[in-house]
Amino acid sequence: MSNRKKKKKLTPAQQEYQRFAKAREMKRPVWSNALRAFIAGGIICAIGQGIQEFFIKYFNFTEVTAGNPTVAVLIFISVLLTGFGIYDHIAQWAGAGTAVPVTGFANSVVSAAMEHRSEGLVLGVSAKMFELAGSVIVFGVFAAFVVALIKLTIKALGGI
Repeated sequence: MSNRKKKKKLTPAQQEYQRFAKAREMKRPVWSNALRAFIAGGIICAIGQGIQEFFIKYFNFTEVTAGNPTVAVLIFISVLLTGFGIYDHIAQWAGAGTAVPVTGFANSVVSAAMEHRSEGLVLGVSAKMFELAGSVIVFGVFAAFVVALIKLTIKALGGI
């Protein structure tokens, strides 16, 4: 079997439509989209850094121990902004800049839960909440388990 995709032979009408559609296709502003994503992601990370510095200064956390509460606050802010419909407006402007940090993950969970709340708490909110994010959680947990097994095996053999 060939690795190359076989091109389907198009009828003249289909070819004409392809030309028509291509001529009217909107050009994507790749550079401005990338710049907006960079700015938005940078602002989210700067806010996270500010929250971390707050925990270090006022609650005597170390850089290592301030990480978990910082992430929790970022998730809480993202959930709140999603609930009020603000996060979606930010995400439309910023694109992938809001999808990459942990705030994007929280937004995907809350958005799915809000969308299906009319179906009830169990079959709607609870079941659909992790529809998009569930695979990420499962893979993360499994990967952490595998890494822990590898580390324990190496340690047991006298390595690390």
